[in-house]
Amino acid sequence: MKNNFTIRGGAGDLTELNTTTRPQDNLYLAVNSAWQKDAVIPADRTEIGVNTEIDMRIEKRMMADLDNLAVGKEELPKIQDLEKGLNLYKLALDFDRRNQDGAEPIKADLKKLMDLANFDQFNQNASSLNEITSLPFSFDVEADMKNTQEHVFEFGGPATFLPDTTSYQQGDAKKLLGILEKQSINLLTMAGVDETAAAKYVKDALAFDQKLAKVVKSTEEWADYPAAYNPYSLQDFLAKFKSFDMKEFLSKILPVLPEKVIVLEPRFLDHAEELINPANFEEIKGWMITKFINNVATYLSQSFREAAFPYQQAISGQTELTPQKRHAYYLANSSFSEVFGVYYGKKYFGEEAKADVTDMIQRMIKVYEERIQANNWLSEATKEKAIVKLRALVLKIGYPEKIEEVYDLIQVDPTKNLYENEKNIAQVVEKYNLAQLTKPVDRSVWLMPGNMNNACYDPQRNDITFPAGILQAPFYDLNQSRGTNYGGIGATIAHEISHAFDNNGAKFDEHGNMKNWWTDEDFKEFNKRTQAVIDIYDGLSYGPSKLNGKQVVAENIADLGGLSCAIQANKQEGGSMKELFENYARSWAQKQRPEAIKTEIAVDVHAPQPTRVNIPAQCQDEFFETFDVKETDGMWLDPDQRVKIW
Repeated sequence: MKNNFTIRGGAGDLTELNTTTRPQDNLYLAVNSAWQKDAVIPADRTEIGVNTEIDMRIEKRMMADLDNLAVGKEELPKIQDLEKGLNLYKLALDFDRRNQDGAEPIKADLKKLMDLANFDQFNQNASSLNEITSLPFSFDVEADMKNTQEHVFEFGGPATFLPDTTSYQQGDAKKLLGILEKQSINLLTMAGVDETAAAKYVKDALAFDQKLAKVVKSTEEWADYPAAYNPYSLQDFLAKFKSFDMKEFLSKILPVLPEKVIVLEPRFLDHAEELINPANFEEIKGWMITKFINNVATYLSQSFREAAFPYQQAISGQTELTPQKRHAYYLANSSFSEVFGVYYGKKYFGEEAKADVTDMIQRMIKVYEERIQANNWLSEATKEKAIVKLRALVLKIGYPEKIEEVYDLIQVDPTKNLYENEKNIAQVVEKYNLAQLTKPVDRSVWLMPGNMNNACYDPQRNDITFPAGILQAPFYDLNQSRGTNYGGIGATIAHEISHAFDNNGAKFDEHGNMKNWWTDEDFKEFNKRTQAVIDIYDGLSYGPSKLNGKQVVAENIADLGGLSCAIQANKQEGGSMKELFENYARSWAQKQRPEAIKTEIAVDVHAPQPTRVNIPAQCQDEFFETFDVKETDGMWLDPDQRVKIW
């Protein structure tokens, strides 16, 4: 049974500005309505906000620098593999060549797919087809959740055409699939395929997609990270396939056959035979062709880019195609993210800022330890284990000292077209990933590049990463007050620390291994409090959609813990609490298109940014004290309804 909250999330609609709103009624609107009034979403974007503005700042810097390097206005810095990334950027930006080539770069690979005559040929050629297009299953090599020193082979289902499995139950599903159908047929005919044949391929693809949507995981299911760990012996795994020769396929792509397979989606595996069999061959073929043409259009001419835009436009609301220069940067950055991140970090992130942020992180860890010690619902045994994990946290700040080996293996050949280069890069990256199966885990690898505006916690390495990209105003600035910085980067730092103790992270120990370190009684209480977090967010309206509390619970636990910890640290340093709450609210300012809101809520484990302000604030006693919030105010939440975990 759900709790009946007084007013969760404050009074008013977060998507409707109100410049007369007081913080006591709606903190988010009080701080951000004036900004929201003048904010205009660029035609080539789905949103505008503090985070988007930081992204735009980073992109502008990087594109200007790449342009200067490309024409020799600046000397190429001695950064490993940077020249390769620059060459890929130039290739992507050469639209004269891309427009002249038209569909020619993909025709040979498209023909290979179209020439498939039967399931036996699909079976025999699956490993080479994997180099061209998506297969009706997915796989990779990752650290073993129960022994993070070693790698394991993971297996799962493919992605659906619509954003999420739940999207197929929405009223606009038929319309969206119709747009994708029309787009796909058009792309295939542009590539030289007969229109009747193209329509048949796409019809078959949509039929197969409907079958997949019934068995692959939803975003809500994926949000339960530890539930993806389902070890099968190789023999038991292979026994699930009767028609498809999975053993032969694995023998061709892996350095050795693994003793066990981690099945990320057991339901998909249970249905694998009924999906991947001779009776479904035509549908599988059409699905692979449709996936192929939609995926490769971005590497072809401007006409192909425009023809591949309608579906993206329908699910995002974006009114104009991404400009060519930014598109070229996105492609190059996607393949050389760590290299570009090191370049960005070295140029734009100073040692003084790194030292200051490191100091803030150390302070936040200390505050977190104090909060665990003072916790009134944990036993001493669990507190001790939590503190061991906390003290073992590895910090990754700014950008990595060394660039991962895979970038040395990637080659960019300016004499070849963009599609050929991108295909070769994808093959190198996949081969590198699969080769890790027989190698120990490199715990120094970063999950995010230095030019990214984000931060993360990795439960399998027990580390937190703060790229240089996020370490700028309003989240952080050396010249901002302590209270302002704690409301920005301070809350973000503590948010990432909190992930070590959210509903997923709590199941991993200080080494990143999935292991229970809780007493039964403590974990029971933790689950009770986790349910309270689910309840306070579940069904909350935002724009055209409602939040799924279970899907976003891990991030919301981290938001609550992050703000609580930032408040305590700010108190200890005598910072302004008003400045903290105001910058916390400012950091999440965002204006989105309705279509983008709907898609984000379907596929993201984060609640939309504006919804991440008021509820965390409502759960802090200090918020009520700072703004003298009364029971009659919109932000009031009864003390027994204020959710507290960390």
